[in-house]
Amino acid sequence: MKRFFVFFVLILIAGIGLSLTVTFVTDTGGIGDKSFNDSAWNGVEMAVKNLGVTANLIQSYEQADYIPNLSAAAQVSDVVVAVGFLIQDAVIKVAPQFPNTKFIFIDGSINGIPNVESYIFAQQQGGFLVGYIAAAMTKTGKVGVVAGMPIPPVDSYMYGYEAGVETYNVLHGTNVQVISGYVGSFDDPAAGKAMTESQIAAGADIVYQLAGLSGLGVIDAMKNQPAGYYAIGADMDQDYLAPGHVLVSSLKRVDIGVYDGIKSVIDGTFKGGTILLSLNNGGIGISPMTYTKKLVPQSVMKEIKVLEQMIIDGKLNIPQTKEEFQSFQVPQITF
Repeated sequence: MKRFFVFFVLILIAGIGLSLTVTFVTDTGGIGDKSFNDSAWNGVEMAVKNLGVTANLIQSYEQADYIPNLSAAAQVSDVVVAVGFLIQDAVIKVAPQFPNTKFIFIDGSINGIPNVESYIFAQQQGGFLVGYIAAAMTKTGKVGVVAGMPIPPVDSYMYGYEAGVETYNVLHGTNVQVISGYVGSFDDPAAGKAMTESQIAAGADIVYQLAGLSGLGVIDAMKNQPAGYYAIGADMDQDYLAPGHVLVSSLKRVDIGVYDGIKSVIDGTFKGGTILLSLNNGGIGISPMTYTKKLVPQSVMKEIKVLEQMIIDGKLNIPQTKEEFQSFQVPQITF
């Protein structure tokens, strides 16, 4: 009798239009990184506001949490949003066990599982643009990168950045060098700060953070440096975190990926597979540089516009792996 009653209540609730339930499962960086995870959560909040969904949040503190967290979320949700390359294997294992739950996976490609829709990003394009700006603005001739872990989305950013520096070198006859390192995690701001200070000691005056919560240490380190030393933000517009000390941020619109994925479920357009967000469709860009744009020569910003259009038109392909970077050739470019 009890089992029948529960079934009846569920049918009744569904009949009166219960809103879609979405559960967001973070990676280990967690909410509060002012970067990747926060951008993804912003996408969920947009869906709450604009689409009327009900949202839940489950924090992952270590990689061992991924499978139990995804499983718990799938049992009580219509849609599970899973973010971060490191959670990919867990999604592959869990999603087939819950075929009636839709999974939105951010930062990797999962194909062949009909209830998983993946969003990947051409983050190398944003890395390229901020690398070009960094090469134009360095006074020491050395720029840095503090990365979280050597995973494809991070390396894509980094090699795009190095290609941007190389392109500036070729076009302007300079020899700007890149210092890079991995802190080994996305949740250790102290380690990010220590590596930044080490790169500054080695001569870098501009350092790009690619480390999530650890990357906040990069920005913190730059607050104590003299004028002309800058951090570069990633994923979200991080310029406001240290006005005048963050030169520019590369934008990776994770929020758009999350929101579009949830909306596809509501619209009935959800389909398994992988969707790419890039400069071409507004998924990648750079910040408006609210506090620093006046410090960058207008000639450099004009060159950035030309380079953006070349990327969109397919005339400039940005490397995203070590192998692609090693064979990267700067094309003929006229400004």
